[in-house]
Amino acid sequence: MYTEFFGLNEKPFSITPDPRYLYLTDRHADALAHLMYGIVESGGFIQLTGEVGTGKTTLIRSLLEQMPTEAKLAVILNPNLTAMEFLAAICVELQIPLPELQSKSALIGALNHYLLKAHANGTRVVLIVDEAQTLDAVLLEQVRLLTNLETAKQKLLQIILIGQPELRVLLARPDMRQIAQRITGRFHLEPLSLEETYAYVQHRMKVAGAQTQVFNRSAIRELYRRSGGIPRLVNVVADRALLAGYTLDSPKIAGKLVKRAASEVFGQTRRHWWPYPVFGIALLLCGVLAAPVAKQLLGPGDTAGTNTSAVVAESK
Repeated sequence: MYTEFFGLNEKPFSITPDPRYLYLTDRHADALAHLMYGIVESGGFIQLTGEVGTGKTTLIRSLLEQMPTEAKLAVILNPNLTAMEFLAAICVELQIPLPELQSKSALIGALNHYLLKAHANGTRVVLIVDEAQTLDAVLLEQVRLLTNLETAKQKLLQIILIGQPELRVLLARPDMRQIAQRITGRFHLEPLSLEETYAYVQHRMKVAGAQTQVFNRSAIRELYRRSGGIPRLVNVVADRALLAGYTLDSPKIAGKLVKRAASEVFGQTRRHWWPYPVFGIALLLCGVLAAPVAKQLLGPGDTAGTNTSAVVAESK
């Protein structure tokens, strides 16, 4: 809708994890380099964590595009499985024929046979487990046992665990130390800084075909403040701001427009000052304070009711 108005080839802030739009901070670049090294040279576990929306999936998509041709990959997106289902899912991903009589030992045997054959052919096999913070103790133990598949010199299976910060807490437990000791690389993706947010927005706009700077500095500051530096939230608010700019025929996005867009995205409404309750309280206080004065003026035997009656009688 707004792409032509801003001179863009496509929407720059889609939340789909497109590797073309990956902006590598120093931490992202370091994690990507070590993931590549782990796939080619290492074995055991690599742990990648980060808050929701910090770019874990996009980073992995970029990793997959750079995978060597001799590598085979199995991706488990939903690890909320039994041990049998988990092993069967790995075999399906690697196109390993499932044994007729399925059992844990039979599935592990089929996987081990495949890994030994792949190793003999110079092929690296990588298992990526997403949302790994949801793994229970039983399944984590099964994952650990897969690292026992090895030759005298090398692990046959490289495992990458991807998850939210809860995964770090899980693997730091004393009963998880056998897994923790086998982790060869740990990387945690932090939210973007203000300057990184600025570079991130400019990078995505440029990839989308922007020829001019659409978001000014105040807009970037507001994007950072409202998103906390979480890339996914930056995308959502920036996309809404571009739509608002198009609607208002504004070719430049300023802080006020981002603020309005963020309020719409996060469901925030402007609070109006409403004076009537204040006036009611003030009138009530005036009544309370005036009562003793009125009593003195009326005298000890008078009341408001009798005084009113006298006024009515006199008027007659």
